[in-house]
Amino acid sequence: MIFTFDQDKSSQPPKSFVFEVTGKGPSVKWEVKTDKTAPSTPNILAQVGRAEGGNNFPLAILDGVTVQDGEVSVKFKAVAGQEDQAGGLVWRYRDANNYYVARANALEANYTIYCVKDGKRRSFKSVDLKVTPQAWHALKVIFRQNIFRLHFDGKEVLTATDHTFNQPGRVGLWTKADSVSYFDDFEVKTDDTKAAH
Repeated sequence: MIFTFDQDKSSQPPKSFVFEVTGKGPSVKWEVKTDKTAPSTPNILAQVGRAEGGNNFPLAILDGVTVQDGEVSVKFKAVAGQEDQAGGLVWRYRDANNYYVARANALEANYTIYCVKDGKRRSFKSVDLKVTPQAWHALKVIFRQNIFRLHFDGKEVLTATDHTFNQPGRVGLWTKADSVSYFDDFEVKTDDTKAAH
């Protein structure tokens, strides 16, 4: 299944997602926007809130879908942010305090995989790479059992293992702090159905 957000109303949150935050998020705002640079025009999903503080992680979680083994991918653009310019993919999500996330950060120039457990974020592998601001990048995570493979712009760049969350969970999108981040073409594939579209 793939979500292009082109059937959703502009300036409104998309209907297929629910919105949470890890930590304190007084200025979290997800909405559909038009963007002429969108990989699939005209719409994208944007997190445009500008909350300060490094412990604020806005989440857009796909409603009603759980995946144990499969893959998630998205097109991502870092638009603005003084503290962070980050965006990422979430999988095996239990709640706003328990999930995995792989995030790309334009200011730090890296792509890092984290486990968030009981609201505390732990990184367990990272790779340095250029994340160009104001440009679209392709992020993908393949997760099977305890093995996670991260792709960036079509190339596998990182493999990691972790045993914290083994059960099926929901999937979604993630940002941090004052990041203004755009997303398009969010795609979910499960090993059960092998379905993409």
